[in-house]
Amino acid sequence: MKVYLVGGAVRDELLARPSGDRDWVVVGATPAEMIEAGYQPVGRDFPVFLHPQTHEEYALARTERKTAPGYRGFVVHAAPEVTLEDDLARRDLTINAMARDADGALVDPHGGQRDLQARVLRHVSPAFAEDPVRILRLARFAARLHDFTVAPETMALMRGMVEAGEVDALVAERVWQELARGLMEAKPSRMFELLRECGALARLLPEVDRLWGVPQRAEYHPEVDTGVHLMMVLDMAARLEANLAVRFACLGHDLGKGTTPADVLPRHIGHEMRSRKLVRSLCERWKVPTECRELAEVVAMEHGNVHRSGELNAAAVLRLLERCDALRRPQRFDELLLACECDARGRLGKEAEAYPQRERLAMALRAALAVDSAPIAAAAAARGLTGPAVGDAVREARVRAIAAALAPI
Repeated sequence: MKVYLVGGAVRDELLARPSGDRDWVVVGATPAEMIEAGYQPVGRDFPVFLHPQTHEEYALARTERKTAPGYRGFVVHAAPEVTLEDDLARRDLTINAMARDADGALVDPHGGQRDLQARVLRHVSPAFAEDPVRILRLARFAARLHDFTVAPETMALMRGMVEAGEVDALVAERVWQELARGLMEAKPSRMFELLRECGALARLLPEVDRLWGVPQRAEYHPEVDTGVHLMMVLDMAARLEANLAVRFACLGHDLGKGTTPADVLPRHIGHEMRSRKLVRSLCERWKVPTECRELAEVVAMEHGNVHRSGELNAAAVLRLLERCDALRRPQRFDELLLACECDARGRLGKEAEAYPQRERLAMALRAALAVDSAPIAAAAAARGLTGPAVGDAVREARVRAIAAALAPI
């Protein structure tokens, strides 16, 4: 039995980048021998085991044979006679098909180290075309290693996969998993640009794909093109270290601009409501988590009002807070403000500009939350007020508090 460190840990070591989990391949062993040695079996589709002390994953060397469309249509063969080279040959990219043996020697049968040095993402073999998830994985790696290019033959292979309908067989859970990971990379725009280049974006996220070529008013958007703007917003979200919910909200905030009637362009009247509907449809299709969907919907509806909030009086600010459910969910409102800042600064020449709306509205929310509603309600009741009138008294107190907090600005 021989054990090899494989995949991402080897790649990241050669790139001098921090690595996450380490994966191992075991050659020459059976499942029974692994269990006897104290390893805990966890693999459902193929033999994977957890090390008894480190709890790292150890997989038996295996090969795969395509039997049906989609990423689940494989028969896996794991046996003692499967070699390390057999196992590496089934991997997606050359930079992920390297291993180190127990003595630290590099095993690199497909030129992964060479491609790392050349900054190229290249498929290992034609078997890449058998698994459509690999298109998403490559796009995600491009978002992480954003100075890498895609080998022309690999891009041609991905286009062929899209034309053959392979991406249409992807299941929602895997699509969302890869999109979420790509959104959290250093340059998420690269993921979407590569998906668009190979044609997969139009199949998976047509709401996003149709934004390229849609003009916006140049006085607000010097970059003009809505798709270009969206990519700048996503990269600004990465620059500001936004969480996944914020980055997804950035992705969906302008989807409605792709359905603006041509005769009213470059104005996009009513795009907010259209964006919200498209966000909801996208989330249903790919089973996006509730917290991401809810934030994306409110950002789609209110980002324009947040941008214009410096023009609002205290009463209008309170109405904005109420529509955003900020009084009950202040943390989500802070995420909304961050998404709006990403939108404002994700514009040509605006990247370094301040976004005072964020602090102003955060201050307004703090003032509103500081109002103690209980004595106000009691005093209103003592005056004989009931029902909505009591709520109006509390709202009036919040308006006064907001006005006082914003007065010095």
